[in-house]
Amino acid sequence: MKKNSFWRILGYLRNYRFAVGMNIFSNILTALFTALSIPLLIPFLEILFDRRKPVLEKPEWQWEVESISGQFNYFLSQLIVEQGKEAALVFVCVAILGVFFLKNLFRYLSLFFMAPVRNGIIRDLRQQLFDKVLILPLSYFSEERKGDLMSRITADVQEVEWSILNVLESVFREPLIIIGSLAFMLYISPSLTAFVFILMIFTGVVIGGIGRRLKRSSRLVQEKLGAIVSIVEEALGGLRIIKGFNAEGYQQEKFGRENNHYRRILTHLLWRRDLSSPLSEFLGIGTVAVLLWYGSRQVFTGLLQAETFLTFIFAFYNVIDPAKSLAKSVYNIQKGVGAMERIERILDAPIGIQDKAGARPIDSFRDKIEYRGVHFTYRREEGPVLRDINLEIRRGMAVALVGASGAGKSTLADLLPRFYDVTEGAVYLDGADIRDYPLHSLRSLMGIVSQEAILFNDTIYNNIVFGMEGVGMEEVVQAARVANAHDFIMAAENGYHTNIGDRGSKLSGGQRQRLTIARAILKNPPILILDEATSALDSESEKLVQEALLKLMKNRTSIVIAHRLSTIQHADEIVVMKEGRIVERGTHHSLLRQRGEYSKLVGLQAF
Repeated sequence: MKKNSFWRILGYLRNYRFAVGMNIFSNILTALFTALSIPLLIPFLEILFDRRKPVLEKPEWQWEVESISGQFNYFLSQLIVEQGKEAALVFVCVAILGVFFLKNLFRYLSLFFMAPVRNGIIRDLRQQLFDKVLILPLSYFSEERKGDLMSRITADVQEVEWSILNVLESVFREPLIIIGSLAFMLYISPSLTAFVFILMIFTGVVIGGIGRRLKRSSRLVQEKLGAIVSIVEEALGGLRIIKGFNAEGYQQEKFGRENNHYRRILTHLLWRRDLSSPLSEFLGIGTVAVLLWYGSRQVFTGLLQAETFLTFIFAFYNVIDPAKSLAKSVYNIQKGVGAMERIERILDAPIGIQDKAGARPIDSFRDKIEYRGVHFTYRREEGPVLRDINLEIRRGMAVALVGASGAGKSTLADLLPRFYDVTEGAVYLDGADIRDYPLHSLRSLMGIVSQEAILFNDTIYNNIVFGMEGVGMEEVVQAARVANAHDFIMAAENGYHTNIGDRGSKLSGGQRQRLTIARAILKNPPILILDEATSALDSESEKLVQEALLKLMKNRTSIVIAHRLSTIQHADEIVVMKEGRIVERGTHHSLLRQRGEYSKLVGLQAF
C-alpha cells in the first residue's frame, strides 16, 4: 500500500528535531496565552458593568483552575477596595496587554523556528529528486518527457512548499488554539459547546467535500504544466529545425492549445480554492447567528450570566478564526498532495540496475570481454533488439561494430557499462559476470566518446577533468595536446578557463569532439567505447579527430561503432550486425572476399 503523501512530507521533519521541538513548544505557549486571554475579559466586563461580587477571604492556594481563579479574584477585590475601580480596570487592561504580547511573541517564535525547517525540507526533497534522477536507469527516461521531469523538480517542489509547508505552521498551531478555546467553552457551558460542536461538524463535512475535488484538479494542473515545460524544452532544443521548416505556426498552435487547457483547469482550481475562505466565513457567521439566538435564551432564563455569554462568544471567535485558517490549510494541503504524488513517481521509481549484494570491486582489465548468448529487449511488446549474441574481445583488440541503423550496434555497446542489463545470457569481464562488479568500479574502467559531444556549461578545464579528482594542469594540457585540442584552447579568450556555453555552443563540432576525446585520454581507461565519434564532422575536423582517436586507442581495448567504414579498415576484427544478430565477422579484407553484407555496405558507401 502506497504511503500517504502528506505523512511522507512530515517524515522529513525528523532531520530538524530541535527546530520542530521549539516550534511545537512555541505553539503550545501561543495556544496557552490565547486561551488565557479569553477569561481575562470576564473581570473587565464585571468591573465595567458593576456586576462584580467582592471576594473578602483569601482562598487556599492549589494547582487547580478554581484556586487560581479565586486567588486572582481576591487580589482584584483588594485592589478595588484599596485603590478603586479605575485602578482595577487599568490592572486588567495591562494583564490583557501582557497576555496578548506573549501570545504574539511565541507566535512569531513558532514561525521563526519553522522557517529553516520548511526551506530545509524543500532543499532535501529537491536534492533527493536530483540524486534519484542520476541513478535511474536510462530505460526510465525513454518513457518520460524531459520537460515533465524538469517540471516535477522545479514547479512541483515549489508547489509542495507553497501548499503544504507554508501551512504546516497552521496545522500544528491552530488545533492547539481550538482545543484551548473549546476547553474554556466547555468549562463555561457544556450544553452550549455541544450545540456549537454539532454545527462545526456540519461545516467540516461541507469543506472536506470541496477539498477532495481540489486534490484531483491539482494533480491535473501539475501534469499540464509539465506538458507545457516539455513543449518549451523541445522548442528551444529544435529552434533551427522549427525555423528551417517554417513550423513556427504549428508550434505556436500546439503550445497555445496546451496553454489554454492549463488556464481552464487552473481557473477552476482557483475558483474552488478561493471558495474556501468565504464559504467557511459564511458558515461560521451562520453558526454565530444560531449561537446568539440559543445563548440569549439561556441568558434570559438565568442559566448564564450576560458577561459570561459575551466571553463565550469571544472564545468561539477564537475557534472560528483558527478553524478558517485550518480549513484553508486543508485546501492547500490537498492541492500540494497532488504535486507530491507526481514527485513520488520519481522517488518511488524502481532502480532496475544497481549493485548486487556482496559485489566485489574490480580495478583493472587483464584478459577479455565476452558476450555469451546475449538477448536484449527494451519493451516486451516490441520484441528483441539483440538475439543470441556471442562475441569475444581480447585485451588490446580494436573491434568495430558495423551495420545499418537499428541493427543493434549501440545497444550492444551500452550493455558493457550496464546502461542496460541483458534480458538473457550474460556479459563477462575477466571471466566474471559484470553484474557481480559494483557499477562505479566497472564504469571506472571505461571511457566513452559518443557521436554527440556531451559537454557542460562550464570552463574547458572543468569539462576535461569532469568526474576526476586531484588532476594537475600539466596532465590536462598533455591530454589536450594528444587530442589535438591544445592549439584552439590557447587561442580562446581565457585559454583553459574559457566558458564554452550551453552544451559547448561556443565551439565548433570538431572542437567539441576533441574536448570529449581529451576527457577520455585524461581518464586513461583500459576499455574504450567509441560510438560514431566522427560521423557528424566535416572532412578537416574528421581528420584531426581521427588522429586523436588513433592516439587514444593505442594500447587499449576498443569497441568502435562506425557508419563511415573507411575509419575502421584497420580494426583487428569487424563485426557485421543485421536485425540484432551478428551475421559476419573478420578483418576488412577477409570480409570483402566473402562478398556478403559487409561488402554490400562498402559498395554503397563507395558509390
